[in-house]
Amino acid sequence: MSELKGLILSGGEGTRLRPITHTSAKQLVPVANKPVLFYGIEALVEAGVTEIGIVIAPATGGEIREAVGDGSSFGATVTYIEQDRPAGLAHAVLTAEDFLDGSPFVMYLGDNLLRNGIGRLAETFKRESPDALILLTEVDDPNSFGVAELEDGHVVRLVEKPEDPPSNLALVGVYLFSPSIMEAARQLEPSARGELEITEAIQVLIDEGRRVKSEVVTGWWKDTGHLDDMLEANRLVLEEVQTRLDGEIEDSRVEGRVVLESGAILRRSVVRGPAVIAAGTVIEDAYIGPYTSIGADCVVRRAEVEHSILLTGSYVEDLGNRLEASLLGRDVRVTRTVGPPRTLRMLVGDRAEIKIV
Repeated sequence: MSELKGLILSGGEGTRLRPITHTSAKQLVPVANKPVLFYGIEALVEAGVTEIGIVIAPATGGEIREAVGDGSSFGATVTYIEQDRPAGLAHAVLTAEDFLDGSPFVMYLGDNLLRNGIGRLAETFKRESPDALILLTEVDDPNSFGVAELEDGHVVRLVEKPEDPPSNLALVGVYLFSPSIMEAARQLEPSARGELEITEAIQVLIDEGRRVKSEVVTGWWKDTGHLDDMLEANRLVLEEVQTRLDGEIEDSRVEGRVVLESGAILRRSVVRGPAVIAAGTVIEDAYIGPYTSIGADCVVRRAEVEHSILLTGSYVEDLGNRLEASLLGRDVRVTRTVGPPRTLRMLVGDRAEIKIV
């Protein structure tokens, strides 16, 4: 088998994370202060896949190019492939045909996170040489996913977001394909939602009698397209951080596993991990609770923040209640004037200013 190439899909519009994604690619929203997309690139490189194509959209492609560069910082070579419209995963595969050039490949959705990476999957694919290897996981709401029907352990049918799911085994956003997927994708007509569905392309392979294998995911998997999933992914990644206190600590208390980057400052504050605080951030007279990621150059002053993600340049001051389960975009300001305490839950886009009265 030829060497595997990698194909990361980063062209989605991120409608479920608006207003954050009005001004930023959803794949660059950070989990534990690292863009989601970077986890996917690292997973491919760790599996020995270093020739990577990234499918981008016209609106957000420039931002992704700037963040990732030529891939050398990851130990990879990155080629950018522009998809002119969001017309489905199988359409993205066809768009990347020149880059793939007849090679087998791993397709990785750029807003997905897999705890245990794809090394074992890549080895299985190379060893057994199926036409497709799909990754499955049990879910509570299979009608929200592409779903697999198995008989005696073999995949016999795939259905995209079925009203009556044949199982609770959903497709995870990682697929390994032989070049035969190209011809299957070329046979498709747009689905009811106007897209070329990758599930239908894989179904073509099944109907033609080709070998489609499945593996059930080990460890956790997260599609970070929703706020709750993003916060849960942040929590899961933070569970594994190790304490590193390189910043300045003045009259403050740090409990549990906390990363305080060089250049960050704690003054008269309590930080209870797991949490990460990036360089240039000032935490003053504040409480930072578990499962919180605070980006660079933020200010949290006379406020409490827990189970939240604050992007670069966020400013939170004088809140009379705790900010929790929230995602603040870049350069957001959240302050209070006067008024009784209330619970706050926010999904706030870049450069917003919020006053709580």
